[in-house]
Amino acid sequence: MLMLVYFLGYLDRANLGNARIMGLPDDILDGDPTGVKFALINTAFYFAYITFQLPATIMGKKFSQNFWLGVAATGWGFCCAMQALTYNFANMFIARFLVGLFESMFSPNISLYFTYFFTRQEIGARLGTWFSCASLAGAFGGLIAFGVQQINSRVENWRLLFIIEGFPAVIVGLLCIKILPDRPDTATWLNEDERQLAVMRMSRGGLKEKPRTINARHIWLAVRDWKIYVYGVVYFGAASAASALAAFLPTIVQDFGYVGAQAQLFSVPPYAVGAVVLIITMPFSDRLESRGIPLTLAGLLGGTGFLLLIVSENVHVRYVSTFMICTSTFTSIGLAISWFPYNIGSESKRAAGIPLFQAIGQCGSVLGANLFPNAEAPRYFLGFGVSCGLLYLTGFCALCLTAYYRYENARRDRQYGQADRNAAVDTSELADNARDFRYTV
Repeated sequence: MLMLVYFLGYLDRANLGNARIMGLPDDILDGDPTGVKFALINTAFYFAYITFQLPATIMGKKFSQNFWLGVAATGWGFCCAMQALTYNFANMFIARFLVGLFESMFSPNISLYFTYFFTRQEIGARLGTWFSCASLAGAFGGLIAFGVQQINSRVENWRLLFIIEGFPAVIVGLLCIKILPDRPDTATWLNEDERQLAVMRMSRGGLKEKPRTINARHIWLAVRDWKIYVYGVVYFGAASAASALAAFLPTIVQDFGYVGAQAQLFSVPPYAVGAVVLIITMPFSDRLESRGIPLTLAGLLGGTGFLLLIVSENVHVRYVSTFMICTSTFTSIGLAISWFPYNIGSESKRAAGIPLFQAIGQCGSVLGANLFPNAEAPRYFLGFGVSCGLLYLTGFCALCLTAYYRYENARRDRQYGQADRNAAVDTSELADNARDFRYTV
């Protein structure tokens, strides 16, 4: 169910790039010769997403998760469909802003929600498989856009695209409220023994908090934790590249020589390959209990892909580089969102820390959405160069974090003795600074 919701959500987030080459700028943006208006509309989503995700995630802890996530999906689906009714820049800006507001209630909450059900040895494969829907949505978004462009109608094709991709999220969001569980310790479909087992699993390496409660002290611990800001830098680089891909991959492919519906079709394979690599990588990272090294390698792969776009004029080499970039960005984000939650030692600290690092990271999405103005076409040296440097920075910061965690785990082992990583740890006071807490490296 969560995969389906996120698939529809990412379709609604990324469909602006497809709408661009369907004629949206000519119809409501006066042609947008500089590309600035389109970039601002694309950025409107991230203005809301960044601003509201911290309060939305903290507030979400006060509600049942099925209700909160269902309302989010229903809201963004409706606002996406309403983009079909826009007729000028201001209308579209407001609609995209509202899509971002409702999505801010969903994505940051998911990392926290998964920690209620899955242990640190299980979460990578689950979150990675869930996040692969972002890559699959990019692939299917191109296919759907290709199909919509074959429709002959009095309604512009880009308007039909928003309707077709928006309303399914409304229906699935309503289903979420009915079908999804809240937390395992409150689930009525579990018997008492199963609930006790679920509570034991939730407390491995940490300590379960009471439902619908917030530890205000741990929120301030999150704000003061330097590691969360380094997480933000890691996420910043990957999110910048992902945002640039979502908004401009069809346009970049078009500049390779493919036009119209053909450009939509050729934007599909890089996303599909990215999804496959992500799904393969995440279970291995669970088995090895290592996120930092794979994340470092993913950052280097993506940075090299952008470097090839800068230095090569060969169409085939440049197209192959888009596969490298898709693989890198989605694998990097999948590893990041499964690595960070279990290195933040309590539910309340996660409720603040996860949206905080994601808010910093989504500033990269704002940057990525503005790196490819029309004046830079077709080589986009500025956009490719900045994205290259940021993905290399992502890899470097991930390497620094994994080195720190390995050092800190070894120091605590020497000072306090070996800790059972599956035992409950009292993190109610010190969160991840508790003496028996150990980081995932």
